[in-house]
Amino acid sequence: MKDFPGTPGTLIGLPLRISQCVFAAGSIASMATTPSFFNFTDFCYLIASMGLQMIWSFVLALLDAYAPLRKKVLHNPVQVSLFIVGDWVTATLSLAAASASAGITVLYLVTWATAILDTNAKSTRFRWV
Repeated sequence: MKDFPGTPGTLIGLPLRISQCVFAAGSIASMATTPSFFNFTDFCYLIASMGLQMIWSFVLALLDAYAPLRKKVLHNPVQVSLFIVGDWVTATLSLAAASASAGITVLYLVTWATAILDTNAKSTRFRWV
């Protein structure tokens, strides 16, 4: 198997996995610091998905750090298949959670803007009456 940059067990793969872990932690931190994220199921799903992404990336970062130290090659077909399936699952969950959260955010903002416009329209109408 060829040694592509970013494959498991390479020195380039380590910063990629660490950056995945950091960005997942940042996503969790930004959602958890909002006062009412738990009121929406999609935001809770995003927290759970990013938690899984962070754990998966951290474990693979440990493997990426361990392999060069011990001069191990992580290109066994079974291991590579496990990495591919794990990355595919976490990527699909992350995409679904981000899309659902974005949809709820747009729905919330449109509803909020409509309520403000309705309130302004009613107050304007009452002024003329």
